[in-house]
Amino acid sequence: MDKLVIEGNTRLSGEVTISGSKNSVLPILAATLLTDEPCIIKGLPELRDTNTMLKILRSLGKNAELNKGIVKVTSTKHPNFIADYKLVSTMRASFCVLGPLLAKFKKAKVSLPGGCVIGIRPVDLHLKGIRALGASISIESGYVVAKATRLKGSPMYLGGVYGSSVLATDNVMMAAALAQGRTIIESAACEPEVEDLARFLIKMGAKIKGHGTPIIEIEGVKHLHGAEHTIIPDRIETGTFMIASLITKGDILIKNALYQHLGAVIDKLQEAGAYINRFDTSIRVRFKRRLKPINVTTLPYPGFPTDLQAQMMSLMCITSGISVITEKIYPDRFMHVAELNRMGAHIQREGPHAIVEGVKYLSGAPVMASDLRASACLVLAGLVAKGKTNVSRIYHLERGYENLEVKMQKLGAKVWREKE
Repeated sequence: MDKLVIEGNTRLSGEVTISGSKNSVLPILAATLLTDEPCIIKGLPELRDTNTMLKILRSLGKNAELNKGIVKVTSTKHPNFIADYKLVSTMRASFCVLGPLLAKFKKAKVSLPGGCVIGIRPVDLHLKGIRALGASISIESGYVVAKATRLKGSPMYLGGVYGSSVLATDNVMMAAALAQGRTIIESAACEPEVEDLARFLIKMGAKIKGHGTPIIEIEGVKHLHGAEHTIIPDRIETGTFMIASLITKGDILIKNALYQHLGAVIDKLQEAGAYINRFDTSIRVRFKRRLKPINVTTLPYPGFPTDLQAQMMSLMCITSGISVITEKIYPDRFMHVAELNRMGAHIQREGPHAIVEGVKYLSGAPVMASDLRASACLVLAGLVAKGKTNVSRIYHLERGYENLEVKMQKLGAKVWREKE
């Protein structure tokens, strides 16, 4: 098992190119189950999660040939409607195969999902939406078993305790694409990744309107065909490098980045002291003045993304003054607090709030990644800490960042891999 070693106190500068979106590519790969015809997906990030989803597709009767970020998905003569526990349990997003399998085969058996330890993330909205389409659902030995003689379009409300659900919206949208009649999803997730999936489904022949808004309409069709699609840039990776530039008082030009997907992040970074230039497909982030403390509340899109909460906390750790970070998506997503405090941060948790008192410097220390975004947070903290930081369990990092240490090295970071 590898760890990352980071020698801190280095200013980052230069250019970096963002990979395709992890949160977009996973449901799009699942959507290829809706057709027997070939699909070509471009801009595929080479991640642990991506490889897991390709393994799941192969276990479900697909061929998936990956070559330099392009995957061609074709069908075999041995389709399968059972998504095995050994694969699904490692990655929550794999649960989005439920909708396509049910729509295609009228039955599906999918293991309840796993993923990062960031608090309870139930699948109740997924099941509510699938039931609304006319499916019967039972839980048997850790699997969701769904059956339907025929799926029928239906109006439904998919709002949850903490807002809309991206994966539930994805799952229902894919199932509804082959249902009979019209489906209207109220309180649908508005994230760019949902829009990207909808665009791919439309290329396949689906009839979808309203994607990117809280109300999505799907008119079911009898058949979907193959299609070619390029994945959007990863806005969370983009945001991570934006914070990396500011935390190191650097100057980074971030290429293959869409600023329109990051309005709330840009607003908060400018408030904290960043100078940001926006271009069509790139963003330049520079340190402009003394960092200022800010208050951040995570919210569904277009609010500040929960997937950048931990990284923003690293920045606030070295910002003089008091900052308050409120987590309204996953209130228990604070596993990184204890590790940052090991590095000399002053953070106190009060329920869904983290109160951050900025310190003059952080100190390098051995720390342990608990989840994907927490691992990125600890890397950022290591970049500015005095001395060496050892980040263990970086397999979490590999789930969502393509060659992060290589990209950091090209910007001047002193970071490398070692065996544990």
